Amino acid sequence: MTPRSNRRAGDQKSDGRFAYEGLDRAIHEKARLGILTSLSGHRDGLSFNDLKELCSLTDGNLSRHLAVLSEAGLVAMDKSQSKNRPQSIYRITADGRRRFLEYISVLESVVADAVSNSAKAKSSNPKLARGWSSA
Repeated sequence: MTPRSNRRAGDQKSDGRFAYEGLDRAIHEKARLGILTSLSGHRDGLSFNDLKELCSLTDGNLSRHLAVLSEAGLVAMDKSQSKNRPQSIYRITADGRRRFLEYISVLESVVADAVSNSAKAKSSNPKLARGWSSA
């Protein structure tokens, strides 16, 4: 999804120009974004402990964020045994991967807009010290 495109050419103040409705709230939280990023690079999934270490989360935090992602249909869990101990393996779902890639696409447009607006602000105020922006 891209930012709303209902504005007229040259109209910089159209409502919702920077609303970025494609930023999925289930994904947008920092810990959940980290979890999905970790899982997207591991097709076979990751154990709870691996995710905990990769994302620097406590057991409770990770459990809660995985529950939110699971309820949203973004991740799935498989239980198995490893060395006679229960092990939970988490994987990103097909829908989760699709939604995550859509989210990343919108996030890329946020960054592009921020860079563009920063460059415009810098060129309109040349007195700013090097490294400083008006934002």
